[in-house]
Amino acid sequence: MGKRVLIVEDEQAIVEILKFNLRKEGYETLEALDGRTGLELARTQDPDLVLLDVMLPEMNGFDVCGALRRGGSEVPIIMLTAREGEEDKVFGLETGADDYITKPFSMRELLARVKANIRRRTIDMGAQRSVISVGDLAVNIDSYGVTKRGAPVELTQKEYDLLRFLILSPGKVFSREELMENVWNYDYFGDMRTVDVTVRRLREKIEDD
Repeated sequence: MGKRVLIVEDEQAIVEILKFNLRKEGYETLEALDGRTGLELARTQDPDLVLLDVMLPEMNGFDVCGALRRGGSEVPIIMLTAREGEEDKVFGLETGADDYITKPFSMRELLARVKANIRRRTIDMGAQRSVISVGDLAVNIDSYGVTKRGAPVELTQKEYDLLRFLILSPGKVFSREELMENVWNYDYFGDMRTVDVTVRRLREKIEDD
């Protein structure tokens, strides 16, 4: 069975373009034309990734993203936005989105981001577990589990990917560009706030102060 992408977008023409190109790449798709339906599908259909528009009827994309994260969902979320303002992009990341892409977008770039965000979601349940501990933090590399003093820490997919990369490279310092290349798995040009916000969210969850 192919990986499943949920498209939450109110413009039918965009939905059809996304659906055509994703299916051509081997993905299954689910579609929702409003925020409430998208939230319900994300909760009940277990997609491998959500493409989430910001401006939606019934419930906007920021609220959908926030509701999923508060409910414990770790599904990768890419925000689709026509807004170019930095505040909107940062707010989307702060609500728990893993990435954003601004309309109009290159289909090649969007597909690359979808592939990169899904890549490490697949877990081999039969693999031998490997746990790396640093101080009071323990990261299970195979099950994607993170605990602090024995208590589970809820991370988004991208927060986990970042933590895993850093914990496997102890004592090394990385630039934003290096983190983008190694954690996000694609060359990124322009605004590096995606890295800044994800680092800050991760630190808030794993650090005492």
